[in-house]
Amino acid sequence: MPGLGHHGQRLALDRAQSLGELKQAVDTYQGDPWNYTVDTDATGETYFTDASHVPHVTDEQLKQCRRPEMHDLPTVLDGSTTACAPGNDPDAVVPGIFGPANHPKLARTDYVANSNNNPYLANADAPLTGYPSIYGADRGLAPRPQLGLRMIAARRDGSDGFGAPGFSLPSLQATMFGDLNHSAELGRDDVVAMCRANPVLPATDGSSVDVGAACDVLAGWSMRDDADGHGAVLWDRFYRGLFQHYVDPFVRVPYDPAQPLTTPRGINGGSVTAQHALADAVQQLAKDGTALDATIGDVQRWAGIPLHGCHGGEGCFNAVEASPASGTTGAVRPADSTDAYGTSFVMATELTLDGPRTRTLLTYGESVNPESPHYTDQTALFSTKHWVTERFTEAEIKADPHLQMTRLHR
Repeated sequence: MPGLGHHGQRLALDRAQSLGELKQAVDTYQGDPWNYTVDTDATGETYFTDASHVPHVTDEQLKQCRRPEMHDLPTVLDGSTTACAPGNDPDAVVPGIFGPANHPKLARTDYVANSNNNPYLANADAPLTGYPSIYGADRGLAPRPQLGLRMIAARRDGSDGFGAPGFSLPSLQATMFGDLNHSAELGRDDVVAMCRANPVLPATDGSSVDVGAACDVLAGWSMRDDADGHGAVLWDRFYRGLFQHYVDPFVRVPYDPAQPLTTPRGINGGSVTAQHALADAVQQLAKDGTALDATIGDVQRWAGIPLHGCHGGEGCFNAVEASPASGTTGAVRPADSTDAYGTSFVMATELTLDGPRTRTLLTYGESVNPESPHYTDQTALFSTKHWVTERFTEAEIKADPHLQMTRLHR
C-alpha cells in the first residue's frame, strides 16, 4: 500500500550506498505521494526523477477528455466515459498511476536542480522530453526557478562575484542569500525609461500621478532584496500591480523556448497596464504612509526583526513574505496581518572526506513561544545573513562551548 511503501522507501533510501541503490529503492517501493527525488553520490553523479503518484492519463486522453469549462481548476477529465479513466502500467505498484518506466528521469555529472517547477528543466543544458505531459510540459518557468538555474550557471563559471568557479560551502551560502530579484533584472531599466519619458502617469482610478521621484528610487536600486535595499518595496508594489488590473500585454519580449531563463522579459513602457501599475504603486505607498524608498526590512519583519528576500513570484530565490506585524502573535501562518510565509528551514552542506560541513537556519526560530529566547534567536541570525554551524564529528561536538552532557544511569 502507498503508506507502507512510503515508510519502506524512506528506510531503503537511508540504507542506500550509491545512486544505483537509491534508484532501485525508488522504483521498487514507489512510496513518494507527491514530491520529487533529487540526489547525488560520492562519484559526483546527480539524479532527478518525479517518481510520485501521477494518474495514468495519456496525452491523447488529455486532448480528448479534458473539460475546458473547468479552466479554474487543475486538470479535470470527463468522468462520464471509461475511455477517460486512468490506465495501468505493469510496473506500477497500484493501478491507475504511471510506473517507473514512464517517470521523468535525468542523470548528470554536472547538476540537477528543482525550484518547484516541472521536470522539463531539471538541468538547463539538458531539457527533459518524452515523458507524459500530465507531469508538466514546457510552458516556461516562473521567475524563481529561472533565477535558480541562472544562479547555478553563474556559480559554475564564477561570474557572480562569489569566488572561483564551482560551489564551496561559503559560496553556496552567499548564493542563497544573494537576494537577487529576477523580475527587476529583466524589467527595471524599462520601467525607469518609461517614467523618465512620462513623469506623470495615469492611475487605475483615472487620476494623474507624479512618478518622477519613484523613477529616481528605482534607478538607484541595486535590484537585490537585501533588508536595507532602498527601492525594493516600490518594485514589489509595482510588480504585484501588473497582474491586478491587467489591461493590455505589458511584456516586451514574450516567452521563447530557446531562451527559457531570460524570457519573458522586459516591460513595454507604452502599456497601459505598466503605467497603471507604477502610478498605483506610488499612490498606494503614499496612502499607507510608506516612503517611496522604503526598504524590505522596513515592511517585512518577524517579531520586529527585518527579513531580507521577496516572494517567489517576483523572482527571489530566497522567498519570503511578511508584514511589519508578523510574528507578534506567536504563529507563523495565522489568517491575518501577522502572517509570514516562505523561507523557513535553510541548509547548506558540503560533503568532505572528513564528513559533512553544514550550516543551517530556522528563519522563524526554534520555539513558537514568544516568551522563549529561542523565538527569535535564529531570526536575528537570518536578518544579518549569519548561520548556525552544525557539529557532525565527535571532535566538533566536544568543541562546542555550549555543550552540556547528561549521563543516565540505571
